[in-house]
Amino acid sequence: MKLAPALLAIFGLCLAGSVSAGPDRPNIVFILIDDLGWMDLGVQGNQAVHTPHIDKLAGEGMRFTNAYSAAPVCSPTRAAILTGQSPARLAFTNHAPDLERFIPDNPVLLPAFMHEHLAAEKLTVAERLKSAGYATAFMGKWHLSGGGDGKPEFEPTAQGFDINIGGCGFGGPPTFFDPYRIPHLPSRKKGEYLPDRLADEAISFIGDRAKDSQPFLLCLWNYTVHWPMEAPAPLLEKYANHTGPGLNDPRYGAMIEAMDAATGRVISAIDRLGLREDTLIVFTSDNGGFGGVADNRPLRDAKGDLYEGGIRVPLIIRWPGVVKSGAVQPEPVISMDFYPTLLAAAGVAIEPAEAEDLDGTNILPLLRGAENFPRRSLYFHYPNYAWTRSNRLGGAVRDGRWKLIERFDTGQLELFDLEADIEEQNDISTSKPELAEKLATNLRAWRQKVAAQMPRKP
Repeated sequence: MKLAPALLAIFGLCLAGSVSAGPDRPNIVFILIDDLGWMDLGVQGNQAVHTPHIDKLAGEGMRFTNAYSAAPVCSPTRAAILTGQSPARLAFTNHAPDLERFIPDNPVLLPAFMHEHLAAEKLTVAERLKSAGYATAFMGKWHLSGGGDGKPEFEPTAQGFDINIGGCGFGGPPTFFDPYRIPHLPSRKKGEYLPDRLADEAISFIGDRAKDSQPFLLCLWNYTVHWPMEAPAPLLEKYANHTGPGLNDPRYGAMIEAMDAATGRVISAIDRLGLREDTLIVFTSDNGGFGGVADNRPLRDAKGDLYEGGIRVPLIIRWPGVVKSGAVQPEPVISMDFYPTLLAAAGVAIEPAEAEDLDGTNILPLLRGAENFPRRSLYFHYPNYAWTRSNRLGGAVRDGRWKLIERFDTGQLELFDLEADIEEQNDISTSKPELAEKLATNLRAWRQKVAAQMPRKP
């Protein structure tokens, strides 16, 4: 299924020695934080956390205020980032492995069928960039290769990455302190903190690439700030007496600050090595904050649900010379947009046949400051039970200021005006029935277009 990309990869290897990073072929550093909520950064208005490095990154780049993860849980969002295809089209709609583990007692609906891994034949952004002469590295949480440790045939090195450090089937680390017991991440120094270790690995990779001038894609997809709630002792002590809004668990604040420090080290290395002008940095999260520890207010609910707290995420993009410093972008964007955008930034063409199966949009014009970006709808499909077993299976659409949620168990429609009601407290579906039905019709048509798997009757 990947014959054409394989031939391109051979050609890319031949070019690698003569290709250099630059304005038309930027290095790409994609930093994905696990379970980081929309309100979990100082720059987002949270006064309970200390995130000076990421706040500084926002001041040097563009901060999106209406960015969405493709799903309210991790695995489908990760697959969507890599392929540009929606979880519904991929039939990869829940955290892997699903295996009907999360079915509640006496369910009204059984979850939809889903794959347990990212299919090997799916073309990833890493494969496309590798074929164009990029060096590629993956570091951190993969969670796209089935259950347990994962299957090698579905791990990062089978999906276009030259290097894999820590990527396996794990959804979370056994511990954040060395020895981690994570495949592809050998022990180095007992007691070392995982975000610091991955930052070291990233800096080493970036340093090597700086020497040979080959453009690179680095996916630094941290296991943090996922469970277990573990952080270095000094930070735990710093946050131990926290009270008030912004955090539901002081340990979470410690994890966020440790993550910020590790991220800052990577960004500083990019600048110190003279790669600042030639490097595009993406910083985002795979879903909303975990409700047990994060305070997602003013957003409703949390990871695992289709309300804003489950799917709205922080997004910052820095690309000196292209992205205006300190820009704030309100246009709604979604995980699938990264695939066409990063390829466009690297000058890699997408053929019409491939474009037909993409669910993302090239947002490079937004990064360049375009004011007349075409309006579009963003669609979500979550026909599976989260680990909580309490979520209602459903779908959603964001269209301008309007958001509609359809619940599959009863057919209930909820309509919200997000500009006036970001908290999603006022369901206006009964006062605007025509709008609700129009959006529901569009949502159902989209599901049919992408061949979305639907829940089953018991």
